[in-house]
Amino acid sequence: MNDPNGMVYYNGVYHLFFQYHPGGTTWGPMHWGHATTQDFFNWEEKPIALYPDSLGTIFSGSIVIDKGNTAGFGKNAMVAIFTHHNQKIEEAKTGLHQYQSIAYSNDEGETWTKYKGNPVLPNPGISDFRDPKVMWYEQGKKWIMTLATKDRITFYSSPDLKAWKRESEFGANLGAHGGVWECPDLFPLKSNGKTVWVLLVSINPGGPNGGSATQYFTGNFDGNKFVPNSTKEKWVDYGTDNYAGVTWSNTGDRKIFLGWMNNWQYANQVPTKAWRGATTIARDLSLASVDGDYYLRSLPVKEISPSLKPVYKKGAVTIDKEIDLSAYAGPLDGKFKLDLSLENTSDLNIVLSNVSGQKLIIGYDKKNNSYFIDRTLSGETSFEKGFAKKHSAPRLLADKKINISLILDVASIELFADNGLTVMTDIFFPGSAIKTIRIQSKTVSKLTSLSLSKIDQKKLK
Repeated sequence: MNDPNGMVYYNGVYHLFFQYHPGGTTWGPMHWGHATTQDFFNWEEKPIALYPDSLGTIFSGSIVIDKGNTAGFGKNAMVAIFTHHNQKIEEAKTGLHQYQSIAYSNDEGETWTKYKGNPVLPNPGISDFRDPKVMWYEQGKKWIMTLATKDRITFYSSPDLKAWKRESEFGANLGAHGGVWECPDLFPLKSNGKTVWVLLVSINPGGPNGGSATQYFTGNFDGNKFVPNSTKEKWVDYGTDNYAGVTWSNTGDRKIFLGWMNNWQYANQVPTKAWRGATTIARDLSLASVDGDYYLRSLPVKEISPSLKPVYKKGAVTIDKEIDLSAYAGPLDGKFKLDLSLENTSDLNIVLSNVSGQKLIIGYDKKNNSYFIDRTLSGETSFEKGFAKKHSAPRLLADKKINISLILDVASIELFADNGLTVMTDIFFPGSAIKTIRIQSKTVSKLTSLSLSKIDQKKLK
């Protein structure tokens, strides 16, 4: 699998559709896979939702609940808006091989019917013309499509999801442009009672630590144009393995994000056998104001809390060179959540290792006021020359108190620092499960809190 698609909430169920090649473990003819959950932890995989057809394979897109039956498919129909990618047209090199189509479901995503009038948005002559993310814009009583168009974003509007009008474009001279723009998302968030619009744009390559990554902009959207309030470079995640992420639709004011946990720099080469590709943990998004600018906060969704069982907890503890939690970590099979807070007084290393001495190091660099993940010695790295590296992320706050949360899931690490202001996601491939946790500091340091939790995989009731 790769990009998460068509994420929509309806009748207590979160639906995830995703880019899927059922014929192998490398990228191939794209279908839409389908899975559902109520808690973001236990998932039920469903039958394939959308198959390739005469118009092409099924690239990325989104799903809306058509509450007002604007498209005529039925009240509360699920309507998928997606990119058809036509390989034959691509081989003809006309640049017209991607266009937008729709399909609908009246049984909550179990079965799908493609619209006979597809494509609803033909290609105007842009070779990269894809990944529609659609939302209802209440003030204008219209649907807004946010579309990736080569090296920028183009906004379209429609009254019925079928006839689309071009509104404006954004980003030709703003943001990172190391590669093509993909998988956008546009949504409002509240900050101190004020509505701020957030525009996510994935870029490949050109991320802050190489390869694929997702940048974002904050500003205002009036139904026609997006106007940023800042030109600073901002990233949803500074790790190398969170790409093409978007949010669930139909969730009201709550915005829940999910990314593809991989990087096109090595996605087809990662040393897994029965599968390739996974998603990040689902994350709640909110806004924080720092030095007069808006930044995204990303934190694991609250629904995972019942699955966390503390195995070690201390209110305050002193690090005299090292704290060893290995006795508690050993039985956890490489799946746990580690939380700690401390005064910003010195460097900090969290060393996760296995019986072979392979290790992943996560930490804080005081001199550079940055966080890092170092997977240089983390296990199998030979499949790609750029994999074995140390990745850094800036700390956005200047205050003395630091908090760090880590979620380890056998072959992935997700770091949430300063209550989600700095986030990093990296995959790695140890030869055996992580068994030891050592927290190290060069000077005597005090942790104000420390806890280690087991991730309980028993199905929630």
